[in-house]
Amino acid sequence: MARGTPRSRAALHPGTSKTAGTSKTKSTSKGEAKQKGDTKPKGGAKAQRTPRSGRGPLRVLAQLLAMLCAFAFMVAFAVVLAKLTLQPSPASEALTHTNLRPGSSLRAYLDQPELRDAVRQIGGNLLLGVPFGILVPVLAPKARGVLRVLLLTATVMLLVEFAQGALVTGRAFDIDDVILNTTGALIGYLLLGRRLSRAVHARESRS
Repeated sequence: MARGTPRSRAALHPGTSKTAGTSKTKSTSKGEAKQKGDTKPKGGAKAQRTPRSGRGPLRVLAQLLAMLCAFAFMVAFAVVLAKLTLQPSPASEALTHTNLRPGSSLRAYLDQPELRDAVRQIGGNLLLGVPFGILVPVLAPKARGVLRVLLLTATVMLLVEFAQGALVTGRAFDIDDVILNTTGALIGYLLLGRRLSRAVHARESRS
């Protein structure tokens, strides 16, 4: 009787190859898990990424104080504006007239014999608009921007001029005053209002 060919070791012991393969895969998976675990940031990295909690309350308090100061200045400015524009002037009733043509009053101011009178008229109207360009962006963050500030200033000054012409003795509506006031608001916004608004509402703009 002929001897059979010797079987392979794997054939004689079929369970050994499977267990060896599974043990190898388990060891490799554990090694990969360790490598992945090493890539996680440690506690020091987490502490560095977390923002400082001490700046939050101080930032909010400074923002509230800035807005309260701006509101107080705006109220004071409104009182001064009302006294300057809505106070009756019976002595100048015969001299005042309504002006709907842009540039007409400006030419009259510049044609005055003394330069001081022209500077007082033009400079006074410009100064009346400067607080709008400074305070409005601080009080109302949504009103930031050149066009919004100019539109708001022009609207308020138009209402003031209409009230002057219709209700106040010795006062008249003048479109050039509205133009000068709006120009003053533009100057105030470009010089200081834009920077103050960004400083006060820095967190809102970042978010």
